[in-house]
Amino acid sequence: MGIRAVSHHKQTIDRRQKILREMIGEPVPRLWCPPLTHYKKNGQLDKDRMTAHWAFMLPHVNAFLLPGSTSDGWEMTDDELLLLLDFALEFAERFDIRFLIGALKTTASDTCEMLSNTVKLLKEKTGTQDTTEALKQSSVCGFTVCPPHGTGLAQDEIQAALKSVLDLGLPTALYQLPQITGNEMSPGVVFELAEHYSNLIFLKDSSGNDTVALEDKGKSGIWFMRGAEGEYAKWLKESGGPYDGLLVSTANCFAKQLIHLLTLLEKGKIEKAVALSNHLTDVLSNIFNIVGSLSEGNPFTNANKAIDHFMGYGQEAERISPPMLHAGIPLPAKVIHDVGSILNMAGLIPRKGYLDHRS
Repeated sequence: MGIRAVSHHKQTIDRRQKILREMIGEPVPRLWCPPLTHYKKNGQLDKDRMTAHWAFMLPHVNAFLLPGSTSDGWEMTDDELLLLLDFALEFAERFDIRFLIGALKTTASDTCEMLSNTVKLLKEKTGTQDTTEALKQSSVCGFTVCPPHGTGLAQDEIQAALKSVLDLGLPTALYQLPQITGNEMSPGVVFELAEHYSNLIFLKDSSGNDTVALEDKGKSGIWFMRGAEGEYAKWLKESGGPYDGLLVSTANCFAKQLIHLLTLLEKGKIEKAVALSNHLTDVLSNIFNIVGSLSEGNPFTNANKAIDHFMGYGQEAERISPPMLHAGIPLPAKVIHDVGSILNMAGLIPRKGYLDHRS
């Protein structure tokens, strides 16, 4: 790399860090959550239930991706997405949170359209025509996008599609999610985009392959968040891993434990962090096996809705109707029972849940 190229690279990284500070503040949160979307039996959003759930998480995590895959982002209609965004904006007026808005669309053109429409909406709500100010006043720190869908897409097609999104100039997180998109961004594509777009600030990788983060080694200045579940400690930088933080579905239920894990790592207590990480990994592996055969919903949503049922209702959970899925059906009672057995053996069911307001 020549002197001019090195200078350009450093300038891009410096601008990226400035955007991170302006949109998120310092330090950047190390734990992020794609919150569950709760529904009433008639299919409407259950805002009261969601408010209670977010309040339960808030002492431990105040940074969110909404909607993520766990939030049913791929299944929702545009009208449902607007209702969910309204809820998040109302919550942000009352509490100190920040969130990324997930623009989970199958094509780059649909993604760009959603981004433009959302920015327009935020400007209308805040009464300002300045994009950055509209986002900041709304507690929105950026947008999360995936590559376009297609198992046969070449890397240059993926790169061209993502360039059209990044050309909008919005603070953007790329989301590696081959389980849905059918493809993966190569390290070369991500690094090329990072070289030219300082508004590329995050990368979330849920692939479980971790190829981009492993190859980056901090060179790009992107904030890397791991989205794959399990073995949390070993993938974070204090343990020699490549990730700055976690953006995981299980923060819906185990934010307290995950923050404790991060604190242990920051204090140099690696062995204790690994032990906690292994305990959570064993529990979650068994739970994901239970929900893996369900035909409705995705495993991340289903597993966390089952666990959250016990976090919400505690020891009384099996006496309460199971939570509803986006498909309009409840989780099977047997799933609730089996998940409860695992949580009970692990000592993870509270005596009273966060929905129990009795003295």
